[in-house]
Amino acid sequence: MWMQDKPLLQEELGRTISQLIHAFQTTETQHLFLQTFWQTMNREWPGIDRLRLDKYYMLMRMVLNESLKAVRMQGWEERQVKQLLELLTTEILHPNSQAPNGVKSHFLEIFLEELSKVGAQELTAEQNLRFIDPFCRIAARTKDPLVLHNITRGIFEKIVEQAPFAIEDLMNEVDTQEEEEEVSEGDDDSSGSGERGQGLPSSKWSKKPPAGSIRRTAPERDEAQADDDGDGAGPVLQFDYEAVGNRLFEMASRQNTPSQNRKRLYKVIRKLQNLAEGIFPEDDIPEEAYGSLHGGRPERRMKKRLSKSRLQKKGKIDEDASPDPSSETKRKRSRRRGAGAVPAVQLGRVEGVPPQGQPRGCGQRAARKRRRKPRQPAGARAKVADVQESEKKKWSLEGRK
Repeated sequence: MWMQDKPLLQEELGRTISQLIHAFQTTETQHLFLQTFWQTMNREWPGIDRLRLDKYYMLMRMVLNESLKAVRMQGWEERQVKQLLELLTTEILHPNSQAPNGVKSHFLEIFLEELSKVGAQELTAEQNLRFIDPFCRIAARTKDPLVLHNITRGIFEKIVEQAPFAIEDLMNEVDTQEEEEEVSEGDDDSSGSGERGQGLPSSKWSKKPPAGSIRRTAPERDEAQADDDGDGAGPVLQFDYEAVGNRLFEMASRQNTPSQNRKRLYKVIRKLQNLAEGIFPEDDIPEEAYGSLHGGRPERRMKKRLSKSRLQKKGKIDEDASPDPSSETKRKRSRRRGAGAVPAVQLGRVEGVPPQGQPRGCGQRAARKRRRKPRQPAGARAKVADVQESEKKKWSLEGRK
């Protein structure tokens, strides 16, 4: 399997390896083969490069499929089912197992798919509940968030998503049973009437098929269903959603259940309860989505906007009640800036706004600088200083006298 590169030969080799389970005659030897296979996958998984992952994913899928077929050959006995589930959970999902995250995630992703392929036509809702019971216990106890996410997404949420298809399959089965009963009653009537009924060419007798025609028409119906399954979801398992929700609630409501697990499982339980009451998620989610998108957020935004506007109005009222000169000057400036009729030169003289044609920064400061006298030469400054000193001496002498 490691050296095989051709896809068709990989499938043939994977089918050969997976079917080796049927070569063992006892249940103990079959389980020993499965235990060895999963332990080998767990041990060698870190050394598999990404180019070889796909064929080993396919090999795990085939081995799981054949192991479920081996249980089906035993008539879906409860003891056989329990032993198989214990083996799988111990080797793959148990906290002490050496299974890497890739093996765990792939196993949880394909379990319901392979179970539906093998036993969708035979298993009842009670038997399906037995198959998912170990996942309920692990989801409530595990401390690994990845395992919890994969179980809820790959097992429970997939059950919720497939609910419409499961109900459709159930209705189709009911319709076929009713048709078979009608045909059997028609056969009894035709056999009792004898030649009288056979000789009439009316449409009433022509619509009823003759005895044994069900077997001839059944393959055509199966082919039509196969075509529909190719485009649709394929075979779907039947579940008692109320029983599944009650079992999950029983495990999630225990004291030793982590709070994160309980919160996640309660969401799934709510969906299952809605399904038990006849409320499908396709009819419920869009209304909630539209309500949250178009109703909740804009209301919050409008509340924020209203609060801001109210605060602004209150501030304006306070300003009107107690006028502040600084606020009045700010208002005048804003009004004069917005008014285009006031000349810019006047604004520059009064409020410090630069007039047209002047660069920014040339306001009152520039005017003050212009009013200053030009600097005098150094000699003139010295003469002025001597004159000032002589005047000071005269004033001091006059004061002494």
